[in-house]
Amino acid sequence: MSKKTLVSAITAALVVGAASTTFAAANPFSDVPADSWAYDAVSTLAADGVIDGYPDGTYQGQNTMTRYEMAQIVARAMAKTDLEKADKALVDKLAAEFAEELDNLGVRVADLEKKSDNVKWGGELRYRYYDIDRDSAAGDETHNKVLFRLEPKAYIGDSGWTANARLDYEMNLSTDENNDGVEVDRAWVEGPLFGATVQAGRVPVFTAQGLLFDDRISGGTVAFGSDEFKTTLAAGRYSEDDHSVDYKGNAKDITAEYYGVQFDYTPNDNLALNAGYTALTGLDVEYNVDYALNADDNTANFWYVGGKYAFDKNVKFVGEYAQNTEANTEDQAWTAELQYKGANVADPGSWGMYAGYRQIEAFASIAPTYDDIIGAGYKGAVVGAMYVPAENILATIEYFDGEETISGQDASKFFANVDFFF
Repeated sequence: MSKKTLVSAITAALVVGAASTTFAAANPFSDVPADSWAYDAVSTLAADGVIDGYPDGTYQGQNTMTRYEMAQIVARAMAKTDLEKADKALVDKLAAEFAEELDNLGVRVADLEKKSDNVKWGGELRYRYYDIDRDSAAGDETHNKVLFRLEPKAYIGDSGWTANARLDYEMNLSTDENNDGVEVDRAWVEGPLFGATVQAGRVPVFTAQGLLFDDRISGGTVAFGSDEFKTTLAAGRYSEDDHSVDYKGNAKDITAEYYGVQFDYTPNDNLALNAGYTALTGLDVEYNVDYALNADDNTANFWYVGGKYAFDKNVKFVGEYAQNTEANTEDQAWTAELQYKGANVADPGSWGMYAGYRQIEAFASIAPTYDDIIGAGYKGAVVGAMYVPAENILATIEYFDGEETISGQDASKFFANVDFFF
């Protein structure tokens, strides 16, 4: 062997040896030791819903995994923008442990995950049927409809702010007709500002267990305080546009400036109390204010108080009272119901039921959440049951038996609903 050949062979051996040593030190396919703390950390993150583990959506905690697999999981966790403080600390610790694998194998993956996770899509497909029987001149009604709803959420950098929307498209199965188009029901930004949570745009507003208002306004809300005591302010424009009504006299037939404040007190897991005040000013008289809200001076002022109490893990009582101080009549609303268990769409086979009584006089509520079974202008007994036949599928049936508050004529309603969430 010549000197040149010998030198070449030695050089090649040294290069291969060095390369082999480097690869062995950072081999992404070597197993993470079974007793490594990283497994407990990943288990905690999986339990908190931060990661989903293997590509099939499971985390096989009984098996070891390679550093490459661990790096993939850590990269996905690093892409999340809404982590709790404890989870964020775990993710940072894992990222430091597998920094080399992330640099060599996972940086591009992490970048792609962050981009793909920047916009999250959710929504539902809802089938709804209800039948109303009235003895009054309002007559009977039957509805048989499907609603397709999309709810995108986009993360705005790492600031904690999000852009949100709700888009609805409804189809009438009885007539085989569609809506004129997709309705952008809500569109708003939300995020932290000066220690408060701020919403601005066409924002959702929910007050008083939903007895007074469950709709949206064009304006904004500011919520501040602690988990125990929170204050929420709301101001904006409320319009009847695109709000269907069963008959004139429903408080939804209005356009007005909306102002509200609500105080929520939750001292423990069993008790939650609320109180608040909502004002409508500049009511549009186009719909005849005296008839639509029976209000004086084009204003309507509502105050309300209520709450809920859990006797144990299965039984809960919910009650709320509201009054419109500007109405000349039909000015009070209240609800009381006993709830048993509860349906959780993430838990197949779970179910719940309730029974109660509601009296929502015609001018005492703006847009109650109970519209599916009893809206403004009705009073009577209500019962309902919910069941989850499979994950993310919720079936609901409800029945109301009572009367119209103005006419005193008998009324009843059967309601059935199936929601497919995604």
